Amino acid sequence: MADDVSTPAQAGNQAEIVWEALKQGAEGRTTGTAPFAEQAINSYDPRLLEVRNNYLSYAMFAALFGMIGVFVVFIAVNGISKLSDGFSGKLVARWSKFDLFCHWLGAIPCLLLIITGLTLLSGKFIIEPLLGQAAFASMAALAKPIHDYMALPFIAGWALMSTLWAKHQLPEKCDLAWFLAVGGYINFGPFKGKHPHAGFANAGEKLWFWTFALGGAVICATGVVLLFPDLVEPSRTLSLMAMAVHGIMAIVITAFAVVHIFMATVMSEGGMENMISGYCDENWAKQHHDLWYDEIKANGTLKYKDQ
Repeated sequence: MADDVSTPAQAGNQAEIVWEALKQGAEGRTTGTAPFAEQAINSYDPRLLEVRNNYLSYAMFAALFGMIGVFVVFIAVNGISKLSDGFSGKLVARWSKFDLFCHWLGAIPCLLLIITGLTLLSGKFIIEPLLGQAAFASMAALAKPIHDYMALPFIAGWALMSTLWAKHQLPEKCDLAWFLAVGGYINFGPFKGKHPHAGFANAGEKLWFWTFALGGAVICATGVVLLFPDLVEPSRTLSLMAMAVHGIMAIVITAFAVVHIFMATVMSEGGMENMISGYCDENWAKQHHDLWYDEIKANGTLKYKDQ
């Protein structure tokens, strides 16, 4: 094996010669059939580990807790978006039961993946120094299987939502005006009291949807490489590249997910009702999705709860 590889002249003994040959990619003979079975050392680019350790680990932590902090400050200063005319008491059908199932099939695993992913990506550098090695080891031992198993329902939820809801997420003329008015969520200055037009989905929801759909595709593809190495049989470098890309997209989706959760549960009065019952208050529909409300009213598909 060493005869086929150029080795440094100063290699003093057979062990050093073999070691240098292995580091330079010398191959042997094996009964294994994997693409890299004949290569004793599966080398990799160490810069990929540096990116993970020095940048992605801290960016993931900042994406979650930084965005939470931003929204807490924003709501403390701005307040929430209240319904101008209050609650009407009439609930309008907006999502089907199957839509709700698809949402929570993806949403619950997504939250667990974010929390466990934070532990696995950032824990060694942020959590362990704070809580100690023993506490972090216990957290990581729990996070790893949860992260692995929750990947499967997440993929299913992502696939269903991306396929079924794309028809509602296409660009419209009103989208730019929605962004210029900051969605009508600012309670001071020239933006106060503005309620920009929106169809079934507003421009902010569309931005989140396509980030989730396209970013989720990257998350799923790289996750398969990491979760099923026997199936994909990647090189060490490909595995580390998948890990880096997986981490980058996880950071992006985590930041967007925090925005989405705050908008649905805290920021928009009456918004959470949508994904609990599938209905929304009529005044909420008129204020936040007036074009959609006018459309279903005009075409006769407007349906109230218990109607």
